[in-house]
Amino acid sequence: MNDNIKATIFIPTYNGEKYLRRILKMIFKQKVDFEYEVLIIDSGSKDKTLDIIHEFKVKHDNLYLEQIPNTEFGHGKTRNYAAKIAHGEIVVYLSHDAVPANNMWLYEIVKPFDLNEKIIGVTGKQSPRAKCVPLQKYEIIGAFRGLGPDFGTTVFYKDDFMKNRVYDDSVCFYSDVNSAARRHYLVNVIPYRDVPYAEDQLFGRDLIEAGYCKAYAARANVEHSNDLRLAEYKHRIFDEIVGLRKIGVEVHRPSIKGVVKMTVVGVARDAVKTVLDPGYSLKRKIFWLVLNPFYHIEKWRGFRLAAAADIKDDAIFAKYSLEQKRIK
Repeated sequence: MNDNIKATIFIPTYNGEKYLRRILKMIFKQKVDFEYEVLIIDSGSKDKTLDIIHEFKVKHDNLYLEQIPNTEFGHGKTRNYAAKIAHGEIVVYLSHDAVPANNMWLYEIVKPFDLNEKIIGVTGKQSPRAKCVPLQKYEIIGAFRGLGPDFGTTVFYKDDFMKNRVYDDSVCFYSDVNSAARRHYLVNVIPYRDVPYAEDQLFGRDLIEAGYCKAYAARANVEHSNDLRLAEYKHRIFDEIVGLRKIGVEVHRPSIKGVVKMTVVGVARDAVKTVLDPGYSLKRKIFWLVLNPFYHIEKWRGFRLAAAADIKDDAIFAKYSLEQKRIK
């Protein structure tokens, strides 16, 4: 094993055949002047995920695979384990459906660590897939636009202005779909918390509260958006909101009147953007103009359900959680 490995790219996989081949192709095209390795921990895939991994292992001796039972997987737990066995100074996290957008992605997500030793974590940009549902597409674009300009790297730290919750959430925002952190701190100082959901948001908050800095590297871009059918959308939102509640984020259940207002406004806003969106063909625009309003309805159904649910009731979580349904 080379002791001079700078970065370990970690990908947790579970039935990830859809995008994994594209991800690995892009990873091994990265232009960097340092050594890196790729670590995959699979938690019981039943599709062609393992075949794809073995296909690349034959070609690349810096690709390593570990397999664990699905019952042993935990969002924070498995990421901590990956950091423990990684050889790189920096651990780069990718989800199994996030495709690096170009061959400079790895350079860009690692570069901020060279600029300031107080930067402990870095979050990269996410761009929605071309055929992504408008509701999700425009939310993703808006969220990352608010973190900083595409031509630079933004540094976040704790200060007095964080008394405003909007600022506080932006400063602490962190997503493990596309991120990186110093291995020493992951292993010895600020590990991920072993929680069912939102481990990345907690890590970002823990990092900022401890007095360290976090960077947003806009040029470290990946293609990512969840491929969710209409029937799944409510359950996805349920997972997200329950996850936030479980880590202590206060969530108020909106009234029916409030939901109707937000749905009408959201549908109208998305309709205008969809019509003007050059990324959609005419046929796709008509398709989304008809279907997108139902995604808005399902979003708020999931939100209200999660906001009112007893988060200690495992039966309710098992009934409505998309993650639980997929594991089953």
